Amino acid sequence: MFGTVFNIQRFSIDDGEGIRTTVFFKGCPLRCIWCHNPESWSSDTEIFFYPESCIGCGACIDACKNGCHIFDNIHIFDRTHCFACGKCADVCPTAALKRVGQSMTVEEVMDIVRRDKAYYNKDGGMTLSGGEPLFQWLFSASLAKTARNEGINVTVETCGYATTEAFNLIIPYVNCFLFDIKAPTSYHRELTGVENGKILDNLSYLQENNSVVFLRCPIVPGCNDIEEHYEYIASLAKKHNCIKEIDLIPYHPLGITKSGQLGKPALYKNSEFLKKESLTPVQKKIENLSCIKTVII
Repeated sequence: MFGTVFNIQRFSIDDGEGIRTTVFFKGCPLRCIWCHNPESWSSDTEIFFYPESCIGCGACIDACKNGCHIFDNIHIFDRTHCFACGKCADVCPTAALKRVGQSMTVEEVMDIVRRDKAYYNKDGGMTLSGGEPLFQWLFSASLAKTARNEGINVTVETCGYATTEAFNLIIPYVNCFLFDIKAPTSYHRELTGVENGKILDNLSYLQENNSVVFLRCPIVPGCNDIEEHYEYIASLAKKHNCIKEIDLIPYHPLGITKSGQLGKPALYKNSEFLKKESLTPVQKKIENLSCIKTVII
């Protein structure tokens, strides 16, 4: 069985409890306008281009049979006929071109996860993230099952927009779900591209199956940093006793740069980081309303 992965981050401390190895899957059903991983949207391989790293050697011109690379004082990457074969990235001596997304087997991923097993201790382990790991749910479930059978803690970060069948298959192997809450129902489609009915149904399904859930809530200036959203987060936490913690994630603008490197326009162009300390009043408000531990990560 193969899955498409765009990154495996070792020694992560922000993707669940303890020290973790985070596997980032390609493919996502949502289109959040502030997304910091736009390379995760498509399930297909893509090419990052870092023009500042190009030395003008011309190796990519010889490698590309579709004429996508042009030098006219500067390096122009014309993606019109690019099929992301990755041959240009393979020959680039400075990694100015980089293949994003590779097909991997469960065993290939586990080979990397196992390297850090000594550091996981009680709370650490493997986190499946993305993109949306349940977009490739058969592969994700197989990976989770393999890890749990080897005594490795498994956390899944999900946007919640997946089939009940996908959740049903993976639930037995997951210690904790990091469940994303993006916006209230009233403007969820506007910010993410989808309605949130299926997401809320799956949150209830996790409760019915006695899963452990941490809510993950990005706070984005000009999008969802309003009282309605804060009260919505608290109301969900009060309604679902499977929720053990609420994590507030301050916006950062890395998605803007990544969109450019993919040759795509950024949908949200606020280039300022949201400082953690600015969310302290929000943290206290949500914690008081929900009576659930709320942290800023």
